Amino acid sequence: MAKDELFPVVRLCELYNLEAAFFEELGEFGMIDLRIYRGERCIHQDALQKVEKIIRIHRDLHVNLEGIDVVMNMLRRQEELEERILRLNNRLRRYEDPF
Repeated sequence: MAKDELFPVVRLCELYNLEAAFFEELGEFGMIDLRIYRGERCIHQDALQKVEKIIRIHRDLHVNLEGIDVVMNMLRRQEELEERILRLNNRLRRYEDPF
C-alpha cells in the first residue's frame, strides 16, 4: 500500500487535539482500521470522513465510545435503508411509467 493512501494517527492527534489512545480505542472497538506503516500507526485516507464524523459526535454531543458505536451502526443502517428505498422506488417507477 502506498504511503500517500495512509494518514498518520499522530497527525490526526495534532489536528484534532486528541490523544492517540482515543484512536487506539476506536480501533479496539472495530470502528476504524489502524494499520502500521514503517512503525507508525495510520488509517487509510478513505476512512478520514468516518473518523471526522466520529470526532464530531464525540465532541459536539459528548458521546462515549460505546454510544458512538451505536450511533455509527444506526447511521449505517439508515443509509442502507435509504438506498433500498431508492432502488425500490426505481423499480416501481418502471411499472408506473407508460411506454
